[in-house]
Amino acid sequence: MMKWAKANWLSAVFLSLAAGGGIQDLAQGDPPKAFDAATAAARVPGTTIRIDLIGDSTQTNNAGYGRGFCANLTPQVDCLNMAKGGASTKTFREQGLWERSLQTKPDYMLIQYGHNDLESKDHLPRQTTMAEYEANLRRYVEEARAAGIKPVLITPLTRRYFEADGKIHSDLTAHAETMKRVAAEMKVPLIDLHQDSIAYLDRIGEKAGNALSITKKDDDGKTIFDKTHLDWKGSYVFGRIVAVDMGKAVPELARYVRSEAAALPPEGVKAMKIIEGGPIKIVLVGDSTVNAEGGWGKGFCAVMTPNVTCVNEALNGRSSKSFIDEGAWKKALDDHGDYYLIQFGHNDMKGKGPARETDPETSYAANIRRYIRDARAIGAVPVVVTSLSRRNYKNGALVQDLTDYSSAAKRVGMEENVTVIDLNAMSVKLLEGMTQAQADEFNATGHADQRAENRKAAVDRTHLNAKGQALFGRMVADTLVRTQVELGPDVIGEAAKSKAAGTQ
Repeated sequence: MMKWAKANWLSAVFLSLAAGGGIQDLAQGDPPKAFDAATAAARVPGTTIRIDLIGDSTQTNNAGYGRGFCANLTPQVDCLNMAKGGASTKTFREQGLWERSLQTKPDYMLIQYGHNDLESKDHLPRQTTMAEYEANLRRYVEEARAAGIKPVLITPLTRRYFEADGKIHSDLTAHAETMKRVAAEMKVPLIDLHQDSIAYLDRIGEKAGNALSITKKDDDGKTIFDKTHLDWKGSYVFGRIVAVDMGKAVPELARYVRSEAAALPPEGVKAMKIIEGGPIKIVLVGDSTVNAEGGWGKGFCAVMTPNVTCVNEALNGRSSKSFIDEGAWKKALDDHGDYYLIQFGHNDMKGKGPARETDPETSYAANIRRYIRDARAIGAVPVVVTSLSRRNYKNGALVQDLTDYSSAAKRVGMEENVTVIDLNAMSVKLLEGMTQAQADEFNATGHADQRAENRKAAVDRTHLNAKGQALFGRMVADTLVRTQVELGPDVIGEAAKSKAAGTQ
């Protein structure tokens, strides 16, 4: 028997799906990349040196200075970003990321931690005492050296905490001082980004400092500046500082630093226009579980600001194959969207007929790869969405019949380095905590696809009513902006209390 009221219980489960600080915690690191230990040490052809970034979200490409740092290095450098959003000196090792990093066999590792080691009243598992933080840093240095890798320590990038005096008051000073002491005692090159970032921000002031930030939502659902993470402009500002400082701390690397600061690439210019309020077009591509009639697409578009043109090109009954064969994909590309959210799987399964069926590991994977590359070819950003789970239970357990297609979609997304919204995993997690009766509260009534498949009006446990559209549409939107952080201001915020009551 449930001890909570149903609505509160369901809301709690939904909110838990955004693990890592809640839905408001946008910067979770870059899209996941496939990792193959057998080829991890292989380098980009034509490069002569490899440098790895090891750290947290303030080093990642989508929310940190990583891409700006790599852009400020010459083409001779294979710059590999192994940083992970939410990581501390403790969890980077626990999650196996340190072992993976060692397997890439770089010449140098630039190591920065502190933000997630900082202890708070929440006492999160990733947090460490100062003594543990120091011990962990020393162990990283020792193990890097043992592997023939030269470590370089970076004091943590300051948060943009401006006080009434107009100056930065950092909460990471103690961690920076500890790292400096470790570097001095272990004779490790040091980049004092903490001090340099404070000096830079004190010079430009709060308004200009905020222009380097992504945004997030506060507890009232209002868009505010994120004082920790960086937009494209911020990445290139602080990435340049780190690159130049690296050349000073490690003189033999100075020749690999570009003589002039790198300019934003076209995608960065586009992202900054979006952050600054430029118009956006998002195109949804998929089957009936995305289509506005009975899918999550209607709920997704409903939480976009008027700044977004949300075009739902998803069609009932289509698979990744038939959507292309019938010309629907060409029509969608002709919309010239800025972002394409792509979800197929339901109609690719066996039993759907030769015009629609695909094999998850071969033809389906090839189709998803084509969608990604075609979208990129027109200058758009593709996003892969795994299939919304059906809501059928057998002997009290949720039937999961889309696993193979969802796994294939995730694999292709990782290999192509695009954002993957794992809607299948999130919807499965939500539904596994429900009974059949509770899950049936999301059911559409008499959807055309369901009648076609069953030749009669039946209980529709595939498509969504208004309640389901709102819930899963919001789930997709909130997950999207955790990696495509530039879209944060264009998703309508929801107050924390509203979230808790949203499923009543």
